[in-house]
Order: sequence, then structure tokens, then C-alpha cells
Amino acid sequence: MSSKLVSSHKKDSHLPKQHGALDLYDSLLLPRLIEEKMLKLLRQNKISKWFSGIGQEAISVGVTKACTDEDFLLPMHRNLGVFTSRNVPLYPLFCQLFGKADGFSSGRERSFHFGSLEHKVIGMISHLAAMMPVADGLALANKMRNKQAIAVSFCGDGATSEGDFHEALNLAAVWNLPAVFIIENNGYGLSTPTSQQYACEHLIDRAIGYGVEGIQVDGNDIFAVMDAMKQARVSALSGKPVLIEALTFRMRGHEEASGTAYVPKDMMDEWAKKDPIVRFEQYLRHSFDYTDQQFSEHTKRLKDWFKADLNKALVAKEPIFNEERERSAIFVPQYSPSSTTRATIKQNVVEKRFVDAISTGLSQSLREDDSVLLMGQDVAEYGGVFKISDGFLAEFGTQRIRNTPIIESGILGAALGLSLDGFKPIVEMQFADFVSCGMNQIVQNIAKSHYRWTPGINVTIRLPHGAGVGAGPFHSQSPESWFMPHAGLKILVPSSVQDAQNMLYSAILEPNPVLFFEHKRLYRSLRETVPAKAEWTDIHAARVLREGNHLSIITFGWPVHWALDIAKEMEELGISIEVVDLRSLAPIDWPTLLSSVKKTNRVLLLQETSEIMGPMSEIGSYLAENAFQWLDAPIKRVSSIHTPIPFNKNLEVGYLGQHRLKEQVLDLLNY
Repeated sequence: MSSKLVSSHKKDSHLPKQHGALDLYDSLLLPRLIEEKMLKLLRQNKISKWFSGIGQEAISVGVTKACTDEDFLLPMHRNLGVFTSRNVPLYPLFCQLFGKADGFSSGRERSFHFGSLEHKVIGMISHLAAMMPVADGLALANKMRNKQAIAVSFCGDGATSEGDFHEALNLAAVWNLPAVFIIENNGYGLSTPTSQQYACEHLIDRAIGYGVEGIQVDGNDIFAVMDAMKQARVSALSGKPVLIEALTFRMRGHEEASGTAYVPKDMMDEWAKKDPIVRFEQYLRHSFDYTDQQFSEHTKRLKDWFKADLNKALVAKEPIFNEERERSAIFVPQYSPSSTTRATIKQNVVEKRFVDAISTGLSQSLREDDSVLLMGQDVAEYGGVFKISDGFLAEFGTQRIRNTPIIESGILGAALGLSLDGFKPIVEMQFADFVSCGMNQIVQNIAKSHYRWTPGINVTIRLPHGAGVGAGPFHSQSPESWFMPHAGLKILVPSSVQDAQNMLYSAILEPNPVLFFEHKRLYRSLRETVPAKAEWTDIHAARVLREGNHLSIITFGWPVHWALDIAKEMEELGISIEVVDLRSLAPIDWPTLLSSVKKTNRVLLLQETSEIMGPMSEIGSYLAENAFQWLDAPIKRVSSIHTPIPFNKNLEVGYLGQHRLKEQVLDLLNY
């Protein structure tokens, strides 16, 4: 049963002695002084934007001071005190804030959209609450390693309306994660007051609904914040996540350009009296007879301390655009086995279905590497809706085969957190159609992460996709092209049993994010005799499955089999069709495609996706630009029609491009 606890500062024996109190004062004062300098630089047009945390320092500093160095912290815009209290080096920090080459993101990111794994600080993205599920993943990593460490995620009052807030709290509660979530309730979401953001009396009232502990605290009293955080940390380590609502106020605009004209003056005056630094100075005067002169000495010493790093950062070099370097920053180098393991070992061969091959790729990866784990809806006892993970729970246990609530976004964010701490999570989307509920985590967080500042992100997302099984508009889509514009993702679509086995195994080894699309129609209809064990394969390479001279059909997934069937049929008419299986939609093996077009001088692009903005739109554009001189006929696309996928089998047959394939092949050959 969750409880609502109100923590307040009491002047008792737990307060620090003078030396400790002065160190704490320096920790509070340093981010304030840096901010005041940044506001001057903003007015001088030396920085482009600033999100002020003035008046909220007690939360950042108090939480950080109450944690250990092994605890992960996931701060937001107004948490400069987290970085300074974790002793993040000031020169690269300032370079980051100025967008300089020596910043943590080499100028690719703004302000606090970065982190430092060395300091266990995980930076934010602009999408509110998006890092809260990431904290779940980091907390799970700590739990699986039996570390006495937690993950602490910050958000504002406005972010508590976002779906990721709710998914993260629910997941933390269900999995008993060592996680603490801090709401900095500062009165406004940009200009929208809290009275227009939620109807409950207090945000902390939401804790009981998720089965987590709740603590409300005076966020401008650093002692109260520290007491609450220490209490929360003990609870989190015992398997009871905690939601803390820290009551504070934003003394400046959402960002400096916004101003505060919408805030009543009497409210500003009231909160100015509660300034955490003013209150701490009152405490020092009362407890240790501290004087104005002594406070001035602290200010001068701290300003002198960061002045050199600040000035150095102001004149530091700007990043210089280099296209090759920028493109190479999207991924870490592709996994490649050593020469000793690359040689193919002679294996027993067995007949397998497509679905069995997927299971082999998964189970072998889990067996060979303890850092691999599988997460998804119904993947444990039930074995997944397609029974791919049937029996996995008994072999690998509940820690590595994890049922999740119905939270696509939350579990994808958790996978990112696990990867940041060295795990290799595999996430099963029950159906690829449902990935739309997790788009933000994939395209904004997972895809951009390494380019921005992190190591490579080893996350494999399995997506059962495709039509042909009469499942209707919401269980039959092929959403591969939704992700192709977003740099930082590898997109694989196997069409054979052997590729299903080897490409999935290789995807899990790949130190970059991989979307792995598995066609449901092929699961139990396609059989091949293949090696018993999965082997590494180059997931980037397209393959010519059938040589030909009169026409190239370039395709992927289930339509590969349409292409092979029509090629066999045309062979009886003396027509030789070359079939190229893309296998990977990101990256695309352009040399193999160009080589085929140069050879046959005609190309038909075949896809299951509907005709507008499918993968073949991009491939057609590339070939028009780069292969025009070898073409004897226009590039032709054959796609499904531009409607949702119908349920009735007769309607579905007409919807699919296979229905029009022969006619279009003959039309192209007769051009």
C-alpha cells in the first residue's frame, strides 16, 4: 500500500557541522553564480538560449548530495546543480553550453541535452518525461547486477501529463525497481499554471495509483530535500520505487525569452523570500554567526574558481562541418567477428520453419551472452503470441525473459537505459503496428543517442509485420518506411529461413539500434533446410537470389517470394529475371542494386507497403539519379494500393501488389 509522506526540515542533530554546512553552501551557490554569468552572456548574445534553474537549486544539489556516486541521475533543463555537484569538469561543460567543439556532444547538441557515463549522469531530450523510462532501464541494470545503487529521474509538473511519466511509474512499480522519480513542481508549464494541468489536489496523489511510495517536500529547503531523498533511496533499494514532489517556484521564464509577465507580482515576491540560498544563508547566520563579509568571500572564491574555464570555453574552437565525420557519427563501427570465428564451421543441417529460425537466433544469443535479455508482452510463461519464446522462461529465468505491461514507449525507453549500462536488450513489439505507440522513444531517443553523446546503443526491436493472414488494418501493416528517414537506426527484413536465423543473431551482436521485421505470413509457411546453429552474417549486404538478364526485380521480405515465383513463370517464356533481395533497408546496399540495373537495363521495384512513401520511393529516386544512363525503360514500382489493409481475404488479395505483379512485369518488358 502506498503512503503519502510529507517531509519537512527540523533543526535537530542531523544537521551538518560547520565545515559540512559551508561545503553544502558552496554546492548551492556555485550553480547560482554560473547561471547569473550565463544570463549576462545571453544578453551579450554569446549563448543562444538559457533555461534558468534560479530558485530551484536546493532540489538538484540536495538530491545529488543525498545519492552515492554509483546512483544514476537523469536531470532536466534546470538541474545545473546536478552536474556541478557530480564534479563534471567545467571546461567541457561550458563548451557544451556554448555549442563548442570541446563540449560533450561536439556541438551537435544544446545545453543540458548530454550526459557523462563516467559521472553516472544521463542527459535529457526536449520531449518531456522521455527519460523516465530510461531510468527504469538503468534501475533494472543495477538490480540485475545486485548493485546497491538506484536511478533518479527528474521531471517538471507539466511532464506529469505525458504518457511516459505514467508508463515509467507503472513499470517501476510492477518490476520493483530501485528508482526514484522527482517532480519539480515549480508552478508553471511554460505559462500554463498547475491549476490548468491537473485536477488532483497534489501531484503526489498519483503515487498511490501506481503502488509506489510518495513523498511531498519543500523543494526550497535543501535539508528537507536531502532527508526525503535519503528516505526514498532506502525505499527504492528495498524494491519500493518512490515518487517525490518537490514544491518550488520558477523565478524566471520557461526560457529567458519567455519572461514572467503572466506570473502575479505578489506570487513572485512571496517565493523570493523562500529562495533556497537566502534561506541557507539565514541558517548559517543563525547557527554559525556567519557575516555578509564571509558570504562575499565565498562568492568571490567560487567566481574566481570557474572564471578561467569559462573564459577558455568562450574562445574555444567552433566545430567545423565535415560531412564524412558527421555521417560516420551516426553509428559505432559495425560488429565483425574475428578471423578465428568468421570461418564457417561445418554443422548439422535441419529443416526449420521461419518461426523456428527466429527462435534459434534468440535462444542462441541468450545462451552465449548473459547480458542479452528479452522483454515484451506475454513473452514469458505464454511464450509470445507466436510462441517464438516458448520454453525460454524455464531455461533463462525471470530476470532475462521479462513480461512487460502494455507499454510500448516505456519498455523501449527502458531498453535504452539497459543498453547504456552494458546490457543487450531485445524488445518484442507484439505486432509491428503497435510500434506507433513507441515512435518517440525510437526516433527521438534511441536513434539519435549515439550521434548526440552516448556509446553505441545495442537495442534490438523485433516487429512481426505484414499482411497475407487476414488480420485487418491494425495487425497487418508494414511500417518499415516509417523509420527510414531517421538516421541512427538499422532496419532489417529477412525473407528466408536462413536469413531469419542469422540476421537476428547478427542484429543482437550489432552495437547499434536494429529494427528487425519478421513477416507473419512466413512464420509457419516457409521451410528450409539450414544449419542447426545461427552464424554471423553481414546484415548490410543485399543478395542476388536469382541471376537474370532482361529485368531486375528489387524487393524485400515476403514479396521476395512473389518475385521468385514470377521469375520462374517468365523463364518458361524465355525471359530471364534477376531477383535482388535488399535484406537491409537502412543502410541500403547501393552498389549491388546499381550492378544489377547496369546488367539488365530494366528495373521493377516491388514492395508490400502501399504505394505512397514506401521504401521503394527512395530507391526509385536514387536509381533515377544514379542509373538513368543504363535504363532502357522507366523505373516501375509495384505496391499495395493506398488504402488501409482490409480484413476480408478477397479484399486483401486485391490490395496487395502481388495481384498486379505479372501485368506490370509484362508491361515493363514490352516498353
